[in-house]
Amino acid sequence: MINTYQHEKQAYIPAPELQSNTLIRHPVVIVGAGPVGLATAIDLAQQGVPVVLLDEGDTLAVGSRGICLATRTLEILDRLGVGDECVAKGVGWDVGRTFFRDKEIYRFNLQPQPDHHRAGVINLQQYYLEDFLRQRAKSLPLLDLRHQNRVVGVHASADTVTLQVDTPDGSYAMAADWLVACDGPRSTVRRSLGLEAEGTPFMDRFLVADITIQTDFPAERWFWFDPPFHPGQSVLLHHQSDNTWRIDFQLGWNADPETEKQANRVIPRIRSLLGEEHEFELGWVEVYTFQCRRMPRLRHGRVLFAGDAAHQVSPFGARGSNAGIQDADNLGWKLRMVVQGLAPEQLLDSYSDERILAADENLQNSARSMDFITPKTKTTLAFRNAVLGLAQHYPFARALVNSGRLSVPTVLKESTLNTPDTTQYTGDMIPGAPCDDCPMRAQVDHFWLLSRLGNDFKLLVYAEDPAKVEQASALQGLLGGKLSVDVMLVTPKGGRSPHGLQVIEDYTGRFAERYDARPGTVWLIRPDQHIAARWDQLDVAQVRQAISQATAQA
Repeated sequence: MINTYQHEKQAYIPAPELQSNTLIRHPVVIVGAGPVGLATAIDLAQQGVPVVLLDEGDTLAVGSRGICLATRTLEILDRLGVGDECVAKGVGWDVGRTFFRDKEIYRFNLQPQPDHHRAGVINLQQYYLEDFLRQRAKSLPLLDLRHQNRVVGVHASADTVTLQVDTPDGSYAMAADWLVACDGPRSTVRRSLGLEAEGTPFMDRFLVADITIQTDFPAERWFWFDPPFHPGQSVLLHHQSDNTWRIDFQLGWNADPETEKQANRVIPRIRSLLGEEHEFELGWVEVYTFQCRRMPRLRHGRVLFAGDAAHQVSPFGARGSNAGIQDADNLGWKLRMVVQGLAPEQLLDSYSDERILAADENLQNSARSMDFITPKTKTTLAFRNAVLGLAQHYPFARALVNSGRLSVPTVLKESTLNTPDTTQYTGDMIPGAPCDDCPMRAQVDHFWLLSRLGNDFKLLVYAEDPAKVEQASALQGLLGGKLSVDVMLVTPKGGRSPHGLQVIEDYTGRFAERYDARPGTVWLIRPDQHIAARWDQLDVAQVRQAISQATAQA
């Protein structure tokens, strides 16, 4: 078997607590240095919050694991400083093709409209993502990443969390104002606190294999139902970097995991898919089952759960890693504001509420996908096959085909942090929606809108005439106080920057189209780039009230 990536061991450095006779207390401790823990730690450190990140191991993930990074996740990774590296190394794709037996029944395009910064999805092995995030983490002076520091016990009280940590040099205790558990589906933190995730396992097994192969297959997602080379089951094929391809074979519940992982079982399956004419080398192989479950609440006092520690879904639809990184995106700014005294602790309840909504959406889609991929009865199998047979010719049937609804960001339309609309708008940019990206420019500088929104509250004002420009410029000094709120003017035509106000031009018209922008429209954008409120005209009192609402102070 081959390995296209050399896993360099990370240096172990003794923790300061091992030499100290006192209990050192930290503002934030994060357990688990996978993609979610790393993303959370980087987000906090970039915002000025000191954080300790505990990694029980000293290498990156083994095998490709979670590979599909959706557009929204890439936008978050851009803000964390690793988006360009991920895109340069990964394989972007927008087109997916679905087959029934030996025929293609339909294809989809994740981004049929031009003027998007990122592809609908990129495929990137998890060890590369972790590597990019780890290198970024090491560059941040406020982030203390500790390898070979394994948490073995957690005690939480009303005002502190105490952890017991094992290292090669012995054990130590540490304290935290806030603890974020990103330590996976078998979370030590969750178990130490006597907490559980609720849900159901799926009675099926899947073989996943990485191969390297020189081929001219396009960079697309291919999914087969009941193919001739693997009858009665499903198969998924994805292109990754380094000429690596990921193949998932459905095996059925009665398959023996250890037997199916043997090369003499795996290689014939792959040859039956590729044909004898294609030479390949076999890399990482695993057989897995999965569960759809979540914790009832993601905040327990001063302990917060994210990623697989909080919820697990099927891999079809790429909802696991994308949801976890979006957990980090939702939590980072809220925890920063609480730590820095800018918002009450109640703001963290909204993290649990909003990400439970997202988890439920993911669980529902995941369960529906598995019900379609693995019918449980002869009747549901007959229905599934009838739908697949019709999908080649009839659009209504294609809407029923479910090979894994791909990850999309959750619209938080019921969030208590939103200010409801008082004017009727069209389009998707409602309060609670993540912001769409758009190409913009300022004089000769071309850029993407989200790159200018950053990690603070932003007020966007859409105006065409100079009077509106002057009115908006007056806001810059009126929204001060402890919160940083920048005002940006969006205009359909070029203009000067009055009194230092940021002016950006919607030179393609995509902003006006996607945001239903009208002269005078105002949007309040949260630090995680979700829309908190919008109005048809500027009113300073309304803006201040909406900021209070968005920070749980109303």
